[in-house]
Amino acid sequence: MKKGKFITFEGCDGCGKSTQLKLLSDYLTEQDVPHIFTREPGGGKISEAIREILLNGKNSEMTDACEALLYAAARVQHLHDRVQPALDEGKLVVCDRYVDSSFAYQAYARGLGVDFIGKINAYAIENYSPDVTIFIDLSPEDAFKRKHGADENDRLEQAGMEFHKRVYEGYLEIAKKESRVAVIDGKQTPDGVFESVLKVLKDRNCL
Repeated sequence: MKKGKFITFEGCDGCGKSTQLKLLSDYLTEQDVPHIFTREPGGGKISEAIREILLNGKNSEMTDACEALLYAAARVQHLHDRVQPALDEGKLVVCDRYVDSSFAYQAYARGLGVDFIGKINAYAIENYSPDVTIFIDLSPEDAFKRKHGADENDRLEQAGMEFHKRVYEGYLEIAKKESRVAVIDGKQTPDGVFESVLKVLKDRNCL
């Protein structure tokens, strides 16, 4: 059986990923494309439990290194539980965030550095590199304006605008270095963004 394709979606909080993932889900269902949708952190019992710890606004004392290691641990479990089985079945795997989020949020915005994040995510990077990564390019200023501010219960969203500006800059650096990253203008209408997404996925032989 032919191995499935692995597609990831990235972007700042509030950039419109959820809307695009819903549109893509509807499209794939209509086209009878075997697929699964999943997310990081999360995607399985253990990974979802780690997600609760990571995003809980009450866990403000969490160190940056602990945060990064928890994301990496959740990722390894998620790959085992959800991603690998679906790819082995020849399905299209669409994931809301993946290892690029760790680089943008922890390597760049937290200042932990790409070497540290690369080392703790080596298993994911070496064994499960996405076929294409969709980066919805929308600045945090525009994104938070669109979503009417940060979620008070989300620890990362509460990190402040300067933090999220560094996240955005990190994503732009990643997009420059990685040819698998397709940059989509997030200022378009949702339908316009989706048309761009579909074009990329077809051009990259993922659909």
